[in-house]
Amino acid sequence: MSDYTPPIHDLRFLIHNVIGLQTISDIPAFHETSPDLVDAILEEAGKLAAGVLAPLNRVGDKEGSVLQDDGSVRTPTGWKDAYGKFCDGGWQGISASEADGGMGLPLLVGAAVGELWHSANMAFALCPMLTGGAIELLTAHGSDEQRALYLSRMISGEWTGTMNLTEPQAGSDLSKVRSMAIPAGDGSYRVTGQKIFITYGDHEMTDNIVHLVLARTPDAPEGVKGISLFIVPKFHVSADGTIGERNDVKCVSLEHKLGIHGSPTAVLSFGDQGGAIGYLVGKEGQGLACMFTMMNNARLSVGQQGVAISERAYQQAVSYARDRKQGKSPTTGQDDAIIHHGDIQRMLIRMRSTTEAARALSLYAAVQLDIAHHHEDPDARVAAQARADLLIPMVKGWSTDLGVENTSLGIQVHGGMGFIEETGAAQHLRDARIAPIYEGTNGIQALDLIGRKLLRDNGAAMKALLKEMRTTIIETTNSQTNDMSKPAEMLREAIDQLEETTSQIIERCASSPALSQAVASPYLRQASICVAGWLMYLSWQQLLDGNVEPGFAMAKHSSCDFFFGQVLPEADFMARQIANTHNELLHETAPLF
Repeated sequence: MSDYTPPIHDLRFLIHNVIGLQTISDIPAFHETSPDLVDAILEEAGKLAAGVLAPLNRVGDKEGSVLQDDGSVRTPTGWKDAYGKFCDGGWQGISASEADGGMGLPLLVGAAVGELWHSANMAFALCPMLTGGAIELLTAHGSDEQRALYLSRMISGEWTGTMNLTEPQAGSDLSKVRSMAIPAGDGSYRVTGQKIFITYGDHEMTDNIVHLVLARTPDAPEGVKGISLFIVPKFHVSADGTIGERNDVKCVSLEHKLGIHGSPTAVLSFGDQGGAIGYLVGKEGQGLACMFTMMNNARLSVGQQGVAISERAYQQAVSYARDRKQGKSPTTGQDDAIIHHGDIQRMLIRMRSTTEAARALSLYAAVQLDIAHHHEDPDARVAAQARADLLIPMVKGWSTDLGVENTSLGIQVHGGMGFIEETGAAQHLRDARIAPIYEGTNGIQALDLIGRKLLRDNGAAMKALLKEMRTTIIETTNSQTNDMSKPAEMLREAIDQLEETTSQIIERCASSPALSQAVASPYLRQASICVAGWLMYLSWQQLLDGNVEPGFAMAKHSSCDFFFGQVLPEADFMARQIANTHNELLHETAPLF
């Protein structure tokens, strides 16, 4: 029940037909990113995902990572060898600059490949995911010396990276960070404090780990403006990259978690022997701004985890439903596989349809980041960044919620056997459950969408997106030879409704933080479903235009049809929830509390 088949066909269809590889291959930085190259990359990544990483998924869940008596951390059996193969393929640097040793491919391709890693083995994929974010951070904010020393070794996978934000008293509220960094007089700092929930905070797969740590300097003001960012390597490093003595940072414990057991989630202690040596990244007081580069990268990747774990759960549920006989066929009277039962079919098509919609949304967001980072036109870069800012909370929030919903449906398809660990169905739900929590809870993503993205520009970025979505409908209905009038009308109504809800929120929430918090999550879901519906509409249109393999076209058509009939109407439900929410329902003295 652990077999995994990478969804290469759907990824290729989205990249080539729906999202449009041409959109970014016209950018000079990506001129050499041809369709054939993308297909070859996906094929090779699929082999590693299915042949190496997927078989270790269950091993990692059962064994977990272990803190040994000498203070070192051992990852599950096969992890280190698999990581070596991952690095040999150059996969860590797929979207990193060629000048620093990367492949220089678009984030669109890196995102597609990243989904394969997370589907195959989510706990394993967390390590390269965090390292990728650290690479992006140092590329954007590191000094010339820091980039020269660390980037090539991280891009090759020789060293990994971590994100150190959370402390026992400072979870989502980073203004409460207490870790200290005291200038040593030689350009370095002595870092002290404790960080919790550090993914791959210690392991034996690489020679060094580059910790990126938020801490305060002695005279820093209170709040987030007093936070700075530091590189604190596990082992000291000389100017030529030679590894020296152990730094004053150690793993004091590993968390015992609901899922992702193979990933070591460490409690790290800095400075038990006088202070870990750290090096400032950027300027003092700008640490959170620097860290947001890594956090935004991670939020897109975590959103893809929701897509990935949905895909894995769906594949396992289909496999089980084909084999499991229960009940009689209404036509033959013989024992029948449950995949022929209407309720099972409903659950399976919902899993597949929402997974494909969320996949399209995540890849579309990746394209916007490619344009924002590399387009020659400054105005195009600004517009793409504004759209990416709008989309990333949707990808992270909606996709990870779907991950939990779909892995739960996967268990339901298995029936009682889904509740039994031996089938492996339960692992997907346990692994999926962290994704709506880390890298900013989904409630925070929803607040970010309203507060930092919607109210910040008075809805301008959202209005621009809605305008493009409407233009799509006009262009396709004017040019199509096949009748798409019904889905076009359904999408048009969803767009109109989202525009109305957006106007309501801008008007009502600007002066009411409590109301903003209450309607934020339904709004994120409404917006996500509507935008994903647009991408599913584009997919449907591409099927009608032909040039798609018939078997795939039939399956994709059913996914699109189900999404419009069963999922898109949920946006209307969210809109009604928002309209019916008012301050009187939220008063802190309400008897419900």
